[in-house]
Amino acid sequence: MDNAIGTITSITGEQIAVYDANYDNSQMSQEDFLKVLLANFQYQDPFEAEDISQFIDDTLSLRQLETMDNFEEAVATLTSGSSATLLLQASSLIDQKVLYEGNMTYFQNGSSKIEFTLADSADTVELYVYDAEGNVVESETFTGLSAGTLYPFEIENGSIADGYYSVSIVAKNGSENVESVVYSTALVSGIERYGDQIVALYDYGSIDIDTIKQIGG
Repeated sequence: MDNAIGTITSITGEQIAVYDANYDNSQMSQEDFLKVLLANFQYQDPFEAEDISQFIDDTLSLRQLETMDNFEEAVATLTSGSSATLLLQASSLIDQKVLYEGNMTYFQNGSSKIEFTLADSADTVELYVYDAEGNVVESETFTGLSAGTLYPFEIENGSIADGYYSVSIVAKNGSENVESVVYSTALVSGIERYGDQIVALYDYGSIDIDTIKQIGG
């Protein structure tokens, strides 16, 4: 045991270390704990014996807390390791196409995949694809679409050069605008750990891999 503030001599002549009352009992070895316990018994007045149950309870409680701290440290280590493992596993997405929630879609060899859903039913839905200069390179009109349905739209247009294009949807029910959610294609260029999340990188930002809707295709 360390941090002794002095010693006393037992009736057998053995030197017993004395510690501050605030000493952390959880740091004691089993041998040291038994020595203190026996010394406590040895110096008690048999007619006014001290109740040492509290001492034992406190020591056990401290040991439980120490065990919990060690457990939390172990969990943190495992979590860190798991995160590193996920990072390595997610690296398989590099150079893969994924479908994600967003309005920048990637074209390769004139093809790209887009999906969308509507918050409410719509009489008409107009979908536009723009290049970086704001020119419409592809468009489509849909009618009589329902809320909550996933509508896929695959584009095959050999005149569209490889790269990213923005997607816009104008949906109306009568004169009322209808909100939409767009899923576009992205080409993953890298993987990064961002805080507690693993994200896929592409030319226009990052994508939480938990929100990726589709890989490949």
